[in-house]
Amino acid sequence: MKRRAVIFDMDGVLIDSYHPHLEAWIRLGRKLGHPITEEQFIPTFGRRNPEIFHTFWPGVVPEADIPKWSDWKEATYREILMSDFPAMDGAVELLDALKAAGFALAVGSSGPPLNVSVAVEGLGRARLFDATVNSTEVVEGKPHPQVFLRAAEKIGVEPRACAVVEDSLAGLEAARRAGMTPIGITGTFTKDKLVGHAARVVETLRDLTPEIIAGLIDAHAAKSALPR
Repeated sequence: MKRRAVIFDMDGVLIDSYHPHLEAWIRLGRKLGHPITEEQFIPTFGRRNPEIFHTFWPGVVPEADIPKWSDWKEATYREILMSDFPAMDGAVELLDALKAAGFALAVGSSGPPLNVSVAVEGLGRARLFDATVNSTEVVEGKPHPQVFLRAAEKIGVEPRACAVVEDSLAGLEAARRAGMTPIGITGTFTKDKLVGHAARVVETLRDLTPEIIAGLIDAHAAKSALPR
């Protein structure tokens, strides 16, 4: 079998981190004296922290203080996360099946290194991943494809042989721009929002198998090879 790979976003794909992130941002807003709502949070989920600060608190948090408060938010997030680790339904089983089928596996996340490490360790499958990419290894956030291209480079698999599993529109667009097969999972966005942006949209990781993903990658590669 030719070498194929699956690159997973972390938040909302491998771990159900939506509520831990939301709670951490809400706690930070209270601490800063400028509370936020869930409605404000939803469009920012999966974006890089500096962008989120500029969205929530323009002119409130000095630029020089963003790293300090970002570290505070992430430490709070990890504390909430590890109090009751929220693996996504079917994540461990899919990772095991893909590795057994010979896929290379990677994480492509905009999260900080500690968050990625905690998530991978919490899943109990750190040994299965051939590479991880975190926020310190890229300068462009999604929908820029840099994070996924970096992951493909690290695992030595060409982009057209990679699938990306994502829960966000920005992530799916990043996968498309990288020349990879975008697979959407509902949660952060409903199915009707994701359809049209992905080769397939699933409700749960249990709806994916190595055979399904291999077929999607091969179909995407064949379509991309057609003359325009």
